[in-house]
Amino acid sequence: MKYGIAIFPSKKIQDVANSYRKRYDPHYALIPPHVTLKEAFEEDEENTDQLVQKLSKIAKETEPFTMNVNKLSTFAPVTNAIYMKVEPVEELVKLHERLHAEDIPNEKTYQFVPHITIAQKLSDDEHSDVYGSLKMMDHEFEETVDRFQLLYQLENGMWTVYETFHLGEG
Repeated sequence: MKYGIAIFPSKKIQDVANSYRKRYDPHYALIPPHVTLKEAFEEDEENTDQLVQKLSKIAKETEPFTMNVNKLSTFAPVTNAIYMKVEPVEELVKLHERLHAEDIPNEKTYQFVPHITIAQKLSDDEHSDVYGSLKMMDHEFEETVDRFQLLYQLENGMWTVYETFHLGEG
């Protein structure tokens, strides 16, 4: 089964992100706006209970933290994705590292750049136009992160929550 680990921001942030994703993100219908903590990985279903136990331990040992979303940026020229930048605060980076230090499958393929994707798979011209108009807008959010989710992918490509882990509850 294919799993992933993510933080879902508040409805307020999701609404702003979705206002762009509807037009510019082909994955709009597959998963809500999120911050990826661990990219998709394969795990046998019989190992799911062990995975949940590991994630519960990490969550209990991680205190809630403040997440700041403060501007739009892009991964161009590597990829024509546009995203809401999430400040890489120490607690978020440590949580990401713990999720990769435990013996949970999947090696990191990218440097951790916390973000919420709002546009992807754009042509070069489209990317230039969309980024040029969006980067002028002011989007600043601050909220407390007190949970993360283990997701799994359905056969139709959609992602759904398998379990939610609350931070600092031990």
